[in-house]
Amino acid sequence: MLKASPEKVYRAFTEASAIASWLPPYGYLCTVHELTVKKGGTYKMSFQNFTTGNSHSFGGEYVEIKPNEFLKYTDQFDDPNMPGVMTTSVWLTKTVAGTELKIVQEGIPDFIPEAMCYLGWQDSLDKLIRLVEPEIPDA
Repeated sequence: MLKASPEKVYRAFTEASAIASWLPPYGYLCTVHELTVKKGGTYKMSFQNFTTGNSHSFGGEYVEIKPNEFLKYTDQFDDPNMPGVMTTSVWLTKTVAGTELKIVQEGIPDFIPEAMCYLGWQDSLDKLIRLVEPEIPDA
């Protein structure tokens, strides 16, 4: 549950600067190279390990979009040693308290330990909460 409107949470998933601020787990930087949020649109980004400087890039396609309600997109790493296509579905449901968020990630490649994927999403969701929940008025 997020104490923010579905519209604000949706923006966090669809604006490049917002994605770069919350999606990478702690200890990583994110560069969004391309972001075209529409059915059939594509995106490309890279995560850099701040400790080692190593990075990996990935991208995908938006399969389905219902603004402020639902996103479904694919993820594929550029590295041929990291094969496979993942699909992520995101549901945003308005509630009296804000937004119920449900995320399902399917097709996680065997080389990514499920526990590490889970921990990475925990970091990302913590950062998402810190981005969307504050209500900061313009001065």
